[in-house]
Amino acid sequence: MFCQKCGAILMPKKEGNKRLMVCGCGFKSKDIDDATLSEKGSDTKKEVSVIERSDTDSLPLTDADCPKCGNDRAHYWLVQTRASDEPETKFLRCNKCKHTWRDYN
Repeated sequence: MFCQKCGAILMPKKEGNKRLMVCGCGFKSKDIDDATLSEKGSDTKKEVSVIERSDTDSLPLTDADCPKCGNDRAHYWLVQTRASDEPETKFLRCNKCKHTWRDYN
């Protein structure tokens, strides 16, 4: 339910023996004894795919140990794979064996 005055979400509150929906602006709904509160959410997970790059020679180099061959240099690029309020994922590709891996740090 939303406030009729300001449009904000109303919160349940008990005053005496009455249950009301109230807003921070001061609006109070009528008695809601027959109302029920419920919450719905979504637990769907999205699959993230790695974007393959073929032009790694144009990407910057960094110091990184390849987990496959042990080389200490790799090209890297950043991709926003999660929500916008979380940091991007760094992808690295070994400049020797071309193995690709992720760095979440």
